[in-house]
Amino acid sequence: MKIQILCLMIIGFLGSCSSDDSKSDFEPDLVGSWKLIQMSGSVPNSETSGAEMEWQETYRFESDGNFQKSRFREGETIEASGTYRWSDTDEERFLILEYDNESEIIGSCTQNASETISFRSESVFISTWLACDGPGLTYEKMK
Repeated sequence: MKIQILCLMIIGFLGSCSSDDSKSDFEPDLVGSWKLIQMSGSVPNSETSGAEMEWQETYRFESDGNFQKSRFREGETIEASGTYRWSDTDEERFLILEYDNESEIIGSCTQNASETISFRSESVFISTWLACDGPGLTYEKMK
């Protein structure tokens, strides 16, 4: 029950951050690689980008519904993978990532092996981890 309430709070929070009153009418071309471009914290003006970020990270989405996440930190690479699916509310479209196994690189507000992603445009998405005191993570599609 607590997880359901938390998920509803996150969706409400993200919906209130939207500048549009209706669900986005675009379908991002998800397939391909997406790179972490900015990290932020709950403290104002705490944004970092590029080599200044605590870690580097990419997602790779495949057309068959599978994905892989890779985090690079201090010469070490950690990878995790799973499947993804779309989830819609009246206001917004989310991508739900379900991991095959628990991993320290899963950025989530819940205790399960999943993440939620919110799209800001066809080429930019954010992690919802910030809604529960995680870092704000912004990703951009690599060309």
